[in-house]
Amino acid sequence: KGAPEGWVAPVKRGKVMFEIAGVSEEVAREALRLASHKLPVKCKFVKREAE
Repeated sequence: KGAPEGWVAPVKRGKVMFEIAGVSEEVAREALRLASHKLPVKCKFVKREAE
């Protein structure tokens, strides 16, 4: 036994993992593109239409 090295949480298909506000769509897409390289799953950018 030892100290925990990390946390694990199940994420079901179709679940929103990140929301970004206050920046342009271009900046948000680039940030999420870079973040997606760190994840072991395929990612998709979804834009919420104005309410």
